[in-house]
Amino acid sequence: MRRHAPQVLGALVRRYGHFDAAEDAVQEALLAAAGQWPGSGIPENPRGWLIRVASRRLTDALRSEGARRLREERAAALVPRDAYTAPPPGADRAPSEDDTLTLLFLCCHPDLSPPARVALTLRAVGGLTTAEIARAHLVPEATMAQRISRAKRKVRGADFGRPANWQERLPAVLHVLYLTFNEGYTATSGTSLQRAELAREAIRLTRTTHRLLPDDCEVAGLLALMLLTDARRDARTGADGDLVPLDEQDRERWDRAAIEEGVALVTGALARRRPGPYQVRAAIAAVHDEAASADDTDWHEILGLYDVLVRLVPGPVERLNRAVAVAMAHGPRAGLAELDALEAESAELAANHRLDAVRAHLLERAGDTEAARAAYESAAGRTLSLPEQRYLRSRAARLGG
Repeated sequence: MRRHAPQVLGALVRRYGHFDAAEDAVQEALLAAAGQWPGSGIPENPRGWLIRVASRRLTDALRSEGARRLREERAAALVPRDAYTAPPPGADRAPSEDDTLTLLFLCCHPDLSPPARVALTLRAVGGLTTAEIARAHLVPEATMAQRISRAKRKVRGADFGRPANWQERLPAVLHVLYLTFNEGYTATSGTSLQRAELAREAIRLTRTTHRLLPDDCEVAGLLALMLLTDARRDARTGADGDLVPLDEQDRERWDRAAIEEGVALVTGALARRRPGPYQVRAAIAAVHDEAASADDTDWHEILGLYDVLVRLVPGPVERLNRAVAVAMAHGPRAGLAELDALEAESAELAANHRLDAVRAHLLERAGDTEAARAAYESAAGRTLSLPEQRYLRSRAARLGG
């Protein structure tokens, strides 16, 4: 149901518009499926079943609403009955055959703010609940519900199937896909380190976007980045579900087919000499993945790539990652100096648990165990991810012992 729900919603919105009503109809169809399928069995075409049921619920709702309004009542009398159950002429297909991708481009409407795009995409395409999205963004659930409702109102009736709109929305689409993948690969809250189904859906949507725009270097770079990162997924957790850091992972468990595909994608994209942030991030991931062991990692090459990345995207997260590369290439004290400068410049990063986690790691490498233990404890107190909390506290306990 999680896999089919965004496809069904995309199909209904493409045919009828009425985002809110379509979402309600899809939820009713899912409830009907949950009640019927355990007894009758899953249909041969579950997506088609859900679309039929949701379409009936939606057309019933639209007719009921029309009956209450005189203007719509008169208009309905002039429209054939079949018009409610069929797409308008010439609009039976968006440029992509994937209705989930069509829905994704709608959620990235240019009239929406970036936070609203992410929230609406995670709700409509990713299938997260409003509560989960609120926790991921560290805001009250009621606030997130209002944000999503406002976003739905803004896209109501929008024509999102025109090819001319796609390039305009592409940067926002790629950003949302990137954030969605990151939430799936490292959940910002909850009991699990990863939401594998969300990461897989982000990869699927990015792969579909790449098929649609095969010559776009940044689309290829983003797909490469996801594949190269997700290739390590099985090795990131131990038998108890706890986090295993990159330098301690069993590289035999990495997905070599995904690594080969990712390396080929980023190599081909960079050869076109139109570098962008996703391509550079993918190149960094490729250096990690191609190293036979943690000790074989070429940190000087990675640092050079981060120098390029922070020129393209001078954000605090990119600079934090660069500080790690500085420490690995030139020693932990050099990295700590970078952290001090970054903390003074970015209040946003100073309040984030990742700054304390990186500082703890570098202090430990520098031999300052007491300061490292305190930093690990501080980082553990700031993250909402239970696996990250356990990992950070275990590192602190080891140093305290």
